[in-house]
Formats: sequence, C-alpha cells, structure tokens
Amino acid sequence: MFRCAVFIAMLAGLWPAVAATAAEPALGIALEGFSYPYPVAYLTVTVEGEELRLAYMDVAPTGPANGRTVLLFHGRNFPASYWEPTIRALSSAGYRVVAPDQIGFGKSSKPTFDYHFDTLARTDTALLDALQIPKVDLVGHSMGGMLAVRFARAYPQRVDRLVLESPIGLEDYRFHVPPVETERLIEQERTLSADGYRKQLMTNYSISLPPEAIEPFVQIRERIRESGEYPRWLRAFVNSYQMIYREPVVHEIPLITQPTLFVMGGNDHNAPGRPYAPAELRPGMGHNAELATDLAAHMTSARVEVFQGVGHLVHLEAEQRFNDTVMSFLAEPR
Repeated sequence: MFRCAVFIAMLAGLWPAVAATAAEPALGIALEGFSYPYPVAYLTVTVEGEELRLAYMDVAPTGPANGRTVLLFHGRNFPASYWEPTIRALSSAGYRVVAPDQIGFGKSSKPTFDYHFDTLARTDTALLDALQIPKVDLVGHSMGGMLAVRFARAYPQRVDRLVLESPIGLEDYRFHVPPVETERLIEQERTLSADGYRKQLMTNYSISLPPEAIEPFVQIRERIRESGEYPRWLRAFVNSYQMIYREPVVHEIPLITQPTLFVMGGNDHNAPGRPYAPAELRPGMGHNAELATDLAAHMTSARVEVFQGVGHLVHLEAEQRFNDTVMSFLAEPR
C-alpha cells in the first residue's frame, strides 16, 4: 500500500514534498508541466466546429506481444496518468495499452460546450482508427465506466471484453436528485478549498490508501487554480457533472452482449449528486456492489467481483489483485 502511495506522488512530480502548496508553480489547464509515466501523443479532432487535441498514451508490450490492445477510460477526478500500475502490468503481459485523456480532461483540450458520452465515444473511435486498432478489450473506471458502456453499445464490433471498475451510473441519478444549475455548481467548485476537496475524495470514495496517496490529485487541482485559464477548466469540469446527470447508462447495461466483469470496491458507495438529493432519498443511493450484482444477473455474460475493504480506486488500492483479476478475465476463452 505504501509503495503505491509513493508511486502516485512520484508520478505527479510532487515527491518528496507532496503537501507543497504555494511553492508549486501554476499548472496549465492541459496539465502543462505535469509529467505522465509514458510519452503523450495528440490527435487533432473537430467537435462542434472546434479543433481540439485528444491526448493519449500508446504503450507497446514489454512482454511477448499477444496481438491484443486494452483501452483504458479514466474517471472524472483523475488524469489518465493514474493508470500507470495497470499499464505496466498489462504491457508486461503482452498487451498494447492505449490510455486517452478524454476531451475536457487531463492533457486534452477543455472546450466549454456541453459534453456528451456519444461525443467522447466518437473521439475515442477516431483515435482507434488513427492508430489502426480494429478491436480492443475495454476497461473503464468510475465515469469512464459510464463512457465504456456507451462505447460498447454504440460500437459493439470494436469491443471484445468489457471491464467496469467501480463504475458510476449503475442507477439513474435523476430519480433521486433534482437538476442543479451550472452556475451554482461552478461557484461551489470555485470556493471548495484544498482541504475540502481532500476530504471529499477520501469520504466520497472511501479510499483505503493513506491520505498522502491522493495528495498529488489535490495538488493538481490547486495548481490549476493559479492558471489564467482556470475559469475555463472550471466550466469544463462542471459540464462533465451535467453529462453524468443527464445521460444515464444504467438502462443500457442489460443490453450489453460482450463478456463483462464488474470489479467493485466493497466500501464504495459513491453516488454523484447525493448532496443535492432530498435527505430521505440519500440513504438509498450508492449501493454500488448490490446494483452491479443485480444488473449482471440480467446480462448475457457478466459477473461481479467485490473487493471487500476497498473503496472507489480499486486499481490503486488493491493493485496486484486487480491486475490479476483483470488479466485472468481477459485470458478466458470465449
């Protein structure tokens, strides 16, 4: 566990002073000045008339190549760099690994128009086309799980197997949470302190790692706050919440035909929008392991692995077990 925390801090370029604040320079909203564990390339895409850049890591196998590619979709609060332990394990096992920063996140462009899962899925398909990759095994974490569902449904011929790691969207949040105005969300995010965000991550995600393990993610946000383009980043970040709220995927999950593995943290009860729900409805939200189990029972080929004592960041909190579980699933005959 400690080794994982040390790695994350090193990855963020913040070790040994992971708790540094004012001394750290500002970050650009495309994370200029923030190192990723593998080289980053860019694909130019046009979305809603804007020329944008989609950042991605394309990592070749370091072990004997098996001819397969794994596509990794990150969560809302994290850049694609946090996949490093997963990339390392998969590439060692012979997989090519592609890990994009979705438009609006990480090192990719931050347009301020409304975001849609279909749009993100199209840009990811354009990336696979550019890299001449016809089919992938797809792993999506958190918000990336919602995107992975939409991608697998929209482009079933491009997905062989699907892994959903602590996905959100296993319930329709509109059934519990009223709409929240974008400007209200922006103001709340603007006034959220570093300590408030730190507590938010630890509490909402029930993370079993030591607090210093998430400090790099807190410092990314704080350093972006010093950027001249911070208002643009803030609006893009809030627009992604609205996408999650207004575009549920739970109703599509039973229609997935690819072999699917849910990897759930037993302590993970994350439910976006819960603070805005009426108090009497909040206890009924976020029963994610149970929701995954119920959904899997209605799917063509799906099962659920629950990691007890683990929170939302399964691939970091239980690194070795996660890697072993995923690679065992990918290796199963069809």
